[in-house]
Amino acid sequence: MMKSGMDLISIHDLSVGDVEEILALAADLKVRQKAGIPHPLLAGKTLGMIFEKSSTRTRVSFEVGMYQLGGQALFLSSRDLQLGRGEPIADTARVLSRYLDGIMIRTYGHERIEELARWADVPVINALSDLLHPCQALTDLLTIREHKGRLAGLKMAYVGDGNNMTHSLMYAAAKVGMHFAAATPAGYEPNENVVQNARADAAETGASVTLTHDPKEAVRDADVVVTDTWASMGQEAEHDARTAVFRPYQVNRALLAAADRRAVVMHCLPAYRGEEITADVFESFADVIFDEAENRLHVQKAIMALVMGG
Repeated sequence: MMKSGMDLISIHDLSVGDVEEILALAADLKVRQKAGIPHPLLAGKTLGMIFEKSSTRTRVSFEVGMYQLGGQALFLSSRDLQLGRGEPIADTARVLSRYLDGIMIRTYGHERIEELARWADVPVINALSDLLHPCQALTDLLTIREHKGRLAGLKMAYVGDGNNMTHSLMYAAAKVGMHFAAATPAGYEPNENVVQNARADAAETGASVTLTHDPKEAVRDADVVVTDTWASMGQEAEHDARTAVFRPYQVNRALLAAADRRAVVMHCLPAYRGEEITADVFESFADVIFDEAENRLHVQKAIMALVMGG
């Protein structure tokens, strides 16, 4: 059981039961929201949202989520905080803990989230760092379960950059017994420490973690194919160089021919058609991709209710 007050920084830190609890509550909250049944589980609570890296989906989904849970959310950009003027994270964490019931942070360096959590007395939720994106990966699990009816035993293939999405999907798949295969270009492999942690988690659930440079090998017989932008926020200057390297890793009809014929394609957005995914493949799986986008709301509400409730 997840305890009120705990942080959500990495899926690796969660138990198998914690992951299931988040997914079950997310599915329940989704039903309640669709039926118009009020669920003010966080009435009177306030979430502080620190954005050092901007976002469409993250801000809207957390803000709307807190409103639907009966609480409120405060948007805090680095321009609004003394953090942006050099105040130590330790001081910001201790001050905000006196005012808020939870802190969500979306930033660059993962160590900033870890330090914030170390000093804060309220739950800290990782809404994205350069290393991990746990809320999105948990959302992807809910979406896969909705479209496939199960998780354990399925194969997920990730094609593209060995980035924060690769890392969190690897952790997520390992926790629920899914086989995970990632195809990245040489020099763009996932973080070795994350791979070791994920393989340890996979050993406990009967899952597997495979790394390759060959996209067709990764996608072979996959039930789910996932991709992400080739140049993440902060890497715009590398766009042209990356495009040349990643061209063979585009998710297109030819690549999908190697996957299971019932495979679904997922993308956490924003999508750059003609780069990491072709327009026709994107539109063929638009229903899944926009379910995935919507599910950020439900999964994050579940996370907030579990760690900020009580």
